[in-house]
Amino acid sequence: MKYLFCWLTLVAVLISSCQDTSPSNRATVKIACVGNSITYGAGMVNREMNSYPKQLQRLLGEQFQVKNFGVNGATLLKKGDNPYWESGKYQEALDFNPLIVLIKLGTNDSKLQNRTYLDTDFEKDYKELIESFKVQHPYARIVLLLPLPSFLQDSTSIWNPIIQEKIIPLTQKVAYETGSEVVDLNQIFAGDESIFPDKIHPSSLGATKMAQRVYEQLVQKTISAYDILENQDVQIESKENFHGFQQTNFKYKDLNCKVVQPKRTVNGKPWVLRARFWGHEPQTDIALLERGFHIAYCDVSNLFGNKEAVSRWNDFYDFMTQAGLSEKVVLEGMSRGGLIIYNWAAANPEKVVCVYADAPVLDGTSWPGGKGKGNGSLSDWERFKQVYGISPEMDLDNFSGNPIHKTAALAKAGFPMLHVCGEADKVVPVEENTVIFEKEIQAAGGDITTIYKSDVGHHPHGLENPTPIVDFILRASDRKINFASIPSPGSEYRSAAGWKEGKGWWYQMQDIDSLSRNSGELDLLLIGNSITQGWGGNRTLTTYKPGLPAAEKYLKNLNWVCAGISGDRTQHTAWRIKNGHYDEGNPKFVTLAIGVNNFPYNSAKEIADGIRLNVELLREKLPNSNILLFGPLPTGLDKNSDRRKKYKKVHELISSFGDGKSVHYFNLIKNFSDEEGKLDSNYYSADGIHLQPAGYEVWGAFIAEQIERLEANN
Repeated sequence: MKYLFCWLTLVAVLISSCQDTSPSNRATVKIACVGNSITYGAGMVNREMNSYPKQLQRLLGEQFQVKNFGVNGATLLKKGDNPYWESGKYQEALDFNPLIVLIKLGTNDSKLQNRTYLDTDFEKDYKELIESFKVQHPYARIVLLLPLPSFLQDSTSIWNPIIQEKIIPLTQKVAYETGSEVVDLNQIFAGDESIFPDKIHPSSLGATKMAQRVYEQLVQKTISAYDILENQDVQIESKENFHGFQQTNFKYKDLNCKVVQPKRTVNGKPWVLRARFWGHEPQTDIALLERGFHIAYCDVSNLFGNKEAVSRWNDFYDFMTQAGLSEKVVLEGMSRGGLIIYNWAAANPEKVVCVYADAPVLDGTSWPGGKGKGNGSLSDWERFKQVYGISPEMDLDNFSGNPIHKTAALAKAGFPMLHVCGEADKVVPVEENTVIFEKEIQAAGGDITTIYKSDVGHHPHGLENPTPIVDFILRASDRKINFASIPSPGSEYRSAAGWKEGKGWWYQMQDIDSLSRNSGELDLLLIGNSITQGWGGNRTLTTYKPGLPAAEKYLKNLNWVCAGISGDRTQHTAWRIKNGHYDEGNPKFVTLAIGVNNFPYNSAKEIADGIRLNVELLREKLPNSNILLFGPLPTGLDKNSDRRKKYKKVHELISSFGDGKSVHYFNLIKNFSDEEGKLDSNYYSADGIHLQPAGYEVWGAFIAEQIERLEANN
């Protein structure tokens, strides 16, 4: 029960983090969700079950009381057209006496009629709102949630440029000056208009993203107050606001240095050492600060990663680690910053957690040298040759100071690397830098991932939504929360999922539950996602049943229930197993085919951990059942595709879950593949995920065969 235990310990972590400054010990942690219509859940299918506060409640569990105090159309501004202050919910939130207050206001303040008060009143009113909760409960934890983007084109209404240029900076300033935590919900929805049906309010799937992000913020285990520069022999020059966090500018050994401190430092004191272009495209840095990382900088400008630059970083690293930060550091470098991060990593491989390189220079002859397709920079090239001691051009043949020359050592070091590059980069041509570097790293057995942005040049750096970068760093530092192994209900709502109109996830779960409770003793319960849902059976709320003919052929002598729900991931089936009434049917056999919908969001290990949790819960809830474990069914039309590689890795990890007694593991890749190893088009739809009726014939025959075999052996 290892993974079930790990999930339960998160509850203890949050209680501990919430109570470490409180004089009282309360059995229930109260969380007030203050906000507008987005908090309320306006326009959302099944708001009562799917609003972000409700989903947060389910993630946190019964030892927490999360209450929704959202008000449609509410403004933070007292002079706004619908002040939150004048709503009954405001007083209710105060009377609730919460230990944690989540404030998500500001969206409606961007309307034309409210903008006139932003400069004069927004900051003042926000501070007063925070203070009103502090008066009620001095130890309350205040978390400011930045407004989500608006995709409206009406500039007089909720207007995204005002949200970006006014509301967010003002909110970050309030967070900085009040010491409140701040969570950037805006960036995790950047560019994702599809999740906003009316261009303002997120769907229930959007509410899931909000709930998960807030959950991450609340459960991270932090240490007591920590000031890295306290009692250090450095010259403090200034302190300033870095997007809501304190940035300290200081001198160390006469070098210009910076460090930004998180509001709550997490255990282990992780940090990022960033090269060049401080503050440019800060999305990733902001997200990591929210998660308890320090962000640090030491000036090595115009040294192009040479020995002097490496020496400066060696000294700075020693200083930061002796001051208490982690012995291993995340390296981040944009453009020419690629030279120093990789040259330092090659010299200090044991000190590196991972490397995030963005449009990186990896070969000085490409840039600034301009010896390939790019124009280079003559002045920078002269400086490059000077700091590396390169005199005549002929010496370039023997020069080996670039990261491109150190791929064997970097690969051997074993730390993961992520590159984000524009495919149309003409300044630092990607084919002369990352493409060559990536091939050599892979050939040497190294761990490198690349994200290529089509039709993008050298700028902009980063990703508008930095989640893939942040997740890479969190996974590398073993700090990524695995939602695949935290039981939670689904929030899917679309009729395109193969459901009758308006009959979303909760209706589907209830329908399955009713069948499980009222169908008598079951021979077979089929648990999974849309592929399993396709069996159909006696389900009353589904509209697409391609597997029914095969079921009528191979399962005709069995009393069976289809417990598949379209869109389900491992966390959703875990929730259903844990909270449903599948035990009342007392099934002799259970099939579990789950995991493919996790592929875009989770690593192979995370998916395997989620499947493990499902198996553990089944063993606990249905101790008399035989489990036929399929994990994700075969996926990826091409056997060399990334999807197929992930499928293979997941199955390598879950193959040991079968015990040959009550859990029987199967990998059906050969059953569904042709002679070349490709998925057979007779069995699969064009997406390489969903089965055609002929595919259900194969699967149905296999299930029937295994049931017959196992019954014969008993």
